[in-house]
Amino acid sequence: MYAELARYYDKIYSLKDYADEAGRLTAIIRGYLRSEGRRLLDVACGTGRHLEYLREQFDVEGLDISPEMLETARQKNPGVPFHQGDMADFDLGRSFDVVTCLFSSIGYVKTMERLKKALTCMVSHLVPGGVLVIEPWFTTGSWHPGTVHGLFIDEPELKIARVNTSFVDGRISYFDLHYLIGTPQGTEHYVEHHELGLFERKEIQDILTGLTLEVSYAEEGLTGRGLFVGLLSVDG
Repeated sequence: MYAELARYYDKIYSLKDYADEAGRLTAIIRGYLRSEGRRLLDVACGTGRHLEYLREQFDVEGLDISPEMLETARQKNPGVPFHQGDMADFDLGRSFDVVTCLFSSIGYVKTMERLKKALTCMVSHLVPGGVLVIEPWFTTGSWHPGTVHGLFIDEPELKIARVNTSFVDGRISYFDLHYLIGTPQGTEHYVEHHELGLFERKEIQDILTGLTLEVSYAEEGLTGRGLFVGLLSVDG
């Protein structure tokens, strides 16, 4: 169902201020970056909304596992290279000054093993003096199972109601997003299942430090979920 809903993704997140986030992210990157280039790779880029604004300051590329998301990203960002791949196992054959993984997408790796693979893969694409930025998902303490959430879009020819309840199974948070989508052609119901790993701040920080990054953490971050910023030594 994720592929079916890709066309509605930007409508669903229309209240997310990508321009503001990209501006604050750029300022953070500038404060840490020690390399002299401006190449940026956004991992799990989705529909490329952050890149619409980051491309004003960087030479951007994107990577995502969903071909449907990438198709939308290409339409919004003509001329920008986009790659289909798994965030825990990709090799683009070149390095970047900045690698980002935003909107808590890192949670989709689910396990500690894949978390380490993903972070290692991202760091391997950094030039010396480059910066890695990770926006984490929830921790075990900040995830609240049993809570109910709703989101509603009300336009003349598009109505979307999204409702879900949060659950947990060990270190995995999960939820089914139930969508009712009404258009002039009719009303459809979709269910989209999501599972994301609950990683502690120290677990992520220890992996990044072990990859020889100098790591900083901003509690608030871009959306209130925190932000890891890692600088790769100029010595590599």
